[in-house]
Amino acid sequence: MPDTSFIESAAAYCKKLTTRSKSNFYYAFLFLPRERREALEAVYAYCRLVDDVVDEDAPVAKKLAGIEHWRRELDAVYGDAQPSSPVSERLRAAVRRFGIRRQDMEAIIDGCAMDIEKTRYASWEELRLYCYRVASAVGLMCIEIFGYTPSQADAVRRYAIDLGIALQLTNILRDVAEDAGRGRLYLPREWLEEAGVPPEPAAALRHTALPALCARMAAQAHRHFAQAEAAMARCLPRAMRPARLMGATYAALLDRLQRRGWSQPDVPVKLPKWQKLWIALRFAV
Repeated sequence: MPDTSFIESAAAYCKKLTTRSKSNFYYAFLFLPRERREALEAVYAYCRLVDDVVDEDAPVAKKLAGIEHWRRELDAVYGDAQPSSPVSERLRAAVRRFGIRRQDMEAIIDGCAMDIEKTRYASWEELRLYCYRVASAVGLMCIEIFGYTPSQADAVRRYAIDLGIALQLTNILRDVAEDAGRGRLYLPREWLEEAGVPPEPAAALRHTALPALCARMAAQAHRHFAQAEAAMARCLPRAMRPARLMGATYAALLDRLQRRGWSQPDVPVKLPKWQKLWIALRFAV
């Protein structure tokens, strides 16, 4: 068993990663009890480090090796071997305390692997699978930490899945120009073909039909936000406060994106800190 100093330093490392990111997740953690907050910090740090493998400026082979490293780390998280990462040590503690499913952690890895191997998505269903893996799976991990009753399990899982897809679609809309600069385009190819838009990211970004395609994706995000809210009506709202805070934050971001419009996707949009804190305070009681 790791000594106390290692466990404490591992917890501090996870907290540092979360705080330093200035992510919307940080504000969702503010009002949680310490044990749950530390478990969520470990989940966030894990997701962040797996995603960093994809964003690294490195050959594909090295990225794929990095992905396989995290698959092996999960063997340690769910087994008895000593993890090589302080994040994995904290994840193991969270798994044992809150019963986080391995299949959801593996889905994160699978989604990030898609980003290594793919720069286009053929259909809405393929893109939806990507969103499920990189976002809904995070929510499915988090709801185990928030807690729910057995009778609420189906509704809570439905909530996590729909909310995750809505959040990821909002991320895609926010980052469409940045992703195009990296040679990536997350608008489904079937949508592009229907609108007569070329599949090359740079050309698609300049096309007159791009605003209509972005509006179509925004409408899809709104549908998933609405489906998540319908599922939440059958859950315990207080237990899901951090997730509801995330939903409200991203819904506000989507509204700002729509007010900016889709004809200038390279004009950055973000929520100011005061608005994030205001939204957080709405869920503080």
